[in-house]
Amino acid sequence: MSWLPLSFGAPMVLCGLLALPVIWWLLRLTPPKPQTEVFPPLKILARVLKREETPQQSPWWLTLLRLLMAALVVAALAEPVFNPREKLPTEGAALALVIDNDWASAADWSKRVATAERLIADAGSNGVPVIIAFTAEKANAEIGPFDAAAALDRLRAARPRPIPTDRPAVYARVAGALQSMPGASVAVLADGLAAKGDEAAFNTLLAKNAARVIWASADRLSLTGLTGADNQVDGFALTAIRAPGDPAPAQVTAGAFDDKGRRIADATLTFAPGEATATGTMTVPFELRNDFASIALDGERQAGAVRVLDESSKRRRVGLLSQAEADQAQPLLSPLYYIRRALQPFADLVEPSSADLADAIPQILDQKPAMIIMADIGTIPAQVRQRLVDWVDNGGTLVRFAGSRLAAAGNDDDLLPVRLRTGERSLGGALSWTTPQPVTEFPKAGPFADLAPPTEVTVSRQVLAEPTPDIVERTWAALADGTPLVTGLKKGKGTLVLFHVTPEATWSNLPISGSFVEMLRRIVQLSRNQGAAIANAEAAATSLAPYRMISADGSLVPPTPDARPLVPGAGALPVTFDNPPGLYGSETGVFAHNLLDAASTFQPLARPQITVPVTTIQYAFDESRNLKGALVAAALVLMLLDTLAVLWMGGLFSRRPRRAGAVATTAAILILAGAMFGQADPARADDAKPSDDVAIAAISKTRIAYVLTGVPGDDSISRAGLEGLTRFLIEKTALEPGAPAGVDISKDELSFYPLIYWPIDPAAPMPSQAAIARIDAYMQQGGTVLFDTRDQFANGIGADSTSPATERLRDILGNLNVPPLEPVPADHVLTKSFFILPEFPGRFSGSPLWVEASLDASNADNRPVRTGDGVSPIMITANDFAGAWAVDENGDPLLPTVPNDPMQRVYALRAGVNIMMYMLTGNYKSDQVHVPILLERLGQ
Repeated sequence: MSWLPLSFGAPMVLCGLLALPVIWWLLRLTPPKPQTEVFPPLKILARVLKREETPQQSPWWLTLLRLLMAALVVAALAEPVFNPREKLPTEGAALALVIDNDWASAADWSKRVATAERLIADAGSNGVPVIIAFTAEKANAEIGPFDAAAALDRLRAARPRPIPTDRPAVYARVAGALQSMPGASVAVLADGLAAKGDEAAFNTLLAKNAARVIWASADRLSLTGLTGADNQVDGFALTAIRAPGDPAPAQVTAGAFDDKGRRIADATLTFAPGEATATGTMTVPFELRNDFASIALDGERQAGAVRVLDESSKRRRVGLLSQAEADQAQPLLSPLYYIRRALQPFADLVEPSSADLADAIPQILDQKPAMIIMADIGTIPAQVRQRLVDWVDNGGTLVRFAGSRLAAAGNDDDLLPVRLRTGERSLGGALSWTTPQPVTEFPKAGPFADLAPPTEVTVSRQVLAEPTPDIVERTWAALADGTPLVTGLKKGKGTLVLFHVTPEATWSNLPISGSFVEMLRRIVQLSRNQGAAIANAEAAATSLAPYRMISADGSLVPPTPDARPLVPGAGALPVTFDNPPGLYGSETGVFAHNLLDAASTFQPLARPQITVPVTTIQYAFDESRNLKGALVAAALVLMLLDTLAVLWMGGLFSRRPRRAGAVATTAAILILAGAMFGQADPARADDAKPSDDVAIAAISKTRIAYVLTGVPGDDSISRAGLEGLTRFLIEKTALEPGAPAGVDISKDELSFYPLIYWPIDPAAPMPSQAAIARIDAYMQQGGTVLFDTRDQFANGIGADSTSPATERLRDILGNLNVPPLEPVPADHVLTKSFFILPEFPGRFSGSPLWVEASLDASNADNRPVRTGDGVSPIMITANDFAGAWAVDENGDPLLPTVPNDPMQRVYALRAGVNIMMYMLTGNYKSDQVHVPILLERLGQ
């Protein structure tokens, strides 16, 4: 920025101020003001003979007004700029602009865009092409070179992504583009955060073809991230990180939110001076902790400050029962010792105060456990048995371990997953092994499928299951000879599990192995409502559809079009463009995929050591202001005042004004103003009606239109969706529509299109009153507008509040003459105009399709299919029709349906066909549906 508060783009024009004295001399002269005299004529002749005719001088204030007007015009032509900025070195063969648009840039993204706009503007003024690349986009994204206007369009269309940067791949592409442009300027707009492979990436970009470098950076790395949220015994333990070496202490507040977005807990984390890690604990009851759906740091609007939680982060209460007396001197022989050690890190354990099962079981059930573990318990007392059975049927998980008592007890079909043989199998008995048996691979259909088989575990004694046709389906783990080691069965809403060995290391060394901990943890997950879905998904290695995504600013949003299904696997999964952070799965179970893990750190990005000249700038908004427009406006105001003064001096405002002269002067002013403003607003030429050739071309084929919202992503999806529907119409019907048309509702002719699809996006500008009036006229004249809010799942996790898209639709409809609406009735023509459809799904399902209500909509038995000859002028849905119809050039779907069901897309296309048939046939289809009734009435 210059040290002067004012600069001029064309300072030589200021020499025109030297002409002000000449202008002053010319402006002093003005014709004499007409005199009004009263007869007699002799008095007039006397005055004429006495006075000499001399030029009349203009008043000093009028001369000053005109001099000031001339000075303003000269100053405006000199292009003055207040608070000017210094031009950046963007000359050379090209300007390569590489921008980090990852999650770390989300907090001050607008500043980064403003900085990049200045660089592109300077390159455009120098006539230099621009290569623009973003480090968090697809690897095959177009990078140019572009002219300045196209580069600005791509910059403004870019958004921060909730994923890390990929500098090596992007910098290599930019370096390849610069090979044919030696001597280019390279501008690096980094996020300030170091990443793996940075040194090699910068060497690739700057080592050969860069003649100068512009390095943009923030004042300091002020990010704070959340790397851990562990549900421990006494509370939720949180871990936050920041950049190392900060000498100032700091405190951050974390909030926990439930699935409806309500804040239900807080915790404070304190960074000591110079420390990069802070910890804190949310000390709340575990029942409340199990309602946590996400945890976020206050004041941090970026994806690294948010963690979503799944069932693995929720603790469950587990009851422990054993008939053996505790031996404090020999704890390793206690039946519950290894079970306690295995479950204590991730479950709340409760035990009864009484050893009598008749009292112990009710004590455990009164504490509402998710799972009960029985260590070698034989017969259940009759007075509590039914209550235990009902608990299992209502969703409880009962895990039983074998032993001498269970082996001697009879079979219990309600509390055991399989029928057992009497007695147990041991080494040296009638049913014995010559050597202890190892554990074989876990069945693929069981919850332990992704666990490695414990090769070190052997079994020397077990209880045997009766061989039945379904024994294989109920086997979760087996020995090498095929006999079951662990069996399980779904009973009602609950689960029965039996370990065919004891819980202590007497019949097997399984309890002292690491596999024992993992097996119990998986069973605890099965005891939760969503744990079964995730466990089975992981076991089968299937993909999980995107459910809720974390945006770059840290908010939870519906699945984005770029998100792809996630395949769970062992270890931490990387966050990529196809798998951004968020929740994957469905309503029955979700998997949390977070941006940061426990090993994440924030290291500041160091500027590379290079030999070419480097210019360092800060991210900032452009504070310079061009004064040319303001000076021209001030000159026009003075011109108007001068005109009024001349008219006043000419007697226009006297008692008997000269009307003809006033009218002529006013007309001249209006013509002059119209000419000026017409030149300043070339867009008015677009309001002209279309020519005959354009109108004939528009109506030669039936075309579906969509509203251009100004949001590039929405408009591209709308066009791809209508192209997909057009293909389906050509394939399935006799109709052959033309290519979809994007319309600007503020100026394009709308009467050419029978149906206009309008996706509602709260980020798009609100239409003007004139545009809404044109839509209202279109609907009144027989056209139909299909409004799509696409917000069936946009209220957060289980949110009940109205979405921003619905609020925007209400604002639009508030200015329209909207008839009464109703969901499409079961006997409406829309349900049978081509296909028989009971509902109208899109990319989402569940939202009704609203149409104009029939005259007698309250009486379902006496309601006509249509109330008039036309069709409904308005349709409203939230199911995202265009998202389900959208296809690429090969005809493949662009976006997944939610849920991911191929038939849902087929039904969505059929719904589009029915809507088009309904639009083009009107009451013809209605009469066809009622042909029998019409014939009967004609016969009468």
